[in-house]
Amino acid sequence: MDRRTLLIAGGATLLVAGCSVGGPTVQLGPDGKPLPQVYPIAQQGPGVVEYRFLDSLNTLRQARGAPPVVLNAALNAAAATHARDMAVQNRPWHFGSDGSSPLLRVQRVGYTGTLLGELISETYETEIETLSVWMQSPDQRQVLLDPRMTEIGLSWYQESNGKIWWTLVTGAGLPGAAMAGMGAPAYGVAPAPGAFAPAGTGIAPGTGAVIGGTL
Repeated sequence: MDRRTLLIAGGATLLVAGCSVGGPTVQLGPDGKPLPQVYPIAQQGPGVVEYRFLDSLNTLRQARGAPPVVLNAALNAAAATHARDMAVQNRPWHFGSDGSSPLLRVQRVGYTGTLLGELISETYETEIETLSVWMQSPDQRQVLLDPRMTEIGLSWYQESNGKIWWTLVTGAGLPGAAMAGMGAPAYGVAPAPGAFAPAGTGIAPGTGAVIGGTL
């Protein structure tokens, strides 16, 4: 079932007791499936989410022979701008409400390296769960394990109902700038209905993933 449809499904909810005596109460949606649990990001503490994601990503990269990456303040700023803007637009896609592309956004924040990719997601899931979902998609996994990547920016915007708009921006610092010609930037979005695909961006049908988009 499509993740976005499940996560924002409306309608009445049903309360049922947990399997064990004294267990937690579970809320079910109209489709009989458990409703998403709100992840209180604000309670995680400064830097906790970013570094938990970074550690998990580097563990995955190490297991596949890719070098570790670090957080970059400029890429974080570009990610933060787009995460909030997606919430304003109420759709997960790679273009800002002002028409900005991922490349333009990193230029605006003064990033001096080479933009390699951008991943986005509209979900109620934690940063680790979101990373796991991205890793399940070949296109998005390619972005995460890119051997050229040396730094990332991760940010999010959480709505009052708990929905989270995640943005990950990846890049290669100045030492890797000469490798920019190895391939076009890659962009990926977690599957969701209604994801808009501008003409010529190369969105893979049925996946929402964009590889080598024209910006």
